[in-house]
Amino acid sequence: MADRKMLEPVRTIELFQKAPSPMTFYAGQIIFREGDLGDVMYGIIEGEVQMWVNGKVIETLYSGDVFGTGALIHSDFQRTSTAIAVTDTQLGFLDRQRFLYAVHQTPMFSLQIMKSYSDRFRRLKSQASLNN
Repeated sequence: MADRKMLEPVRTIELFQKAPSPMTFYAGQIIFREGDLGDVMYGIIEGEVQMWVNGKVIETLYSGDVFGTGALIHSDFQRTSTAIAVTDTQLGFLDRQRFLYAVHQTPMFSLQIMKSYSDRFRRLKSQASLNN
């Protein structure tokens, strides 16, 4: 049986986002801050984004990566990190309503989001074990 090609989460975001064009953030620009209330998730179409927690860089994300989903699925809608554009960056985005629609209409999107978070969690655990 042939493998089915899965849409990257960022491509799904582009398909379902409300606005016709992505958001642009310039190098050094803050996308959101730790503690902010979040109303959208993002997918990196082009560029790099650093994620910061407690004043420290915890990871750098690249084209195809997604972030900010946690604020859409937790009841407090709170951001637990700060996201900063490293380079000029184009981001697709989904609000909660469109995120839930994409999850419902595109089950592979849900799996790719979970895989993205699982991959990121594995990298963070690996880094933590190296620091001990």
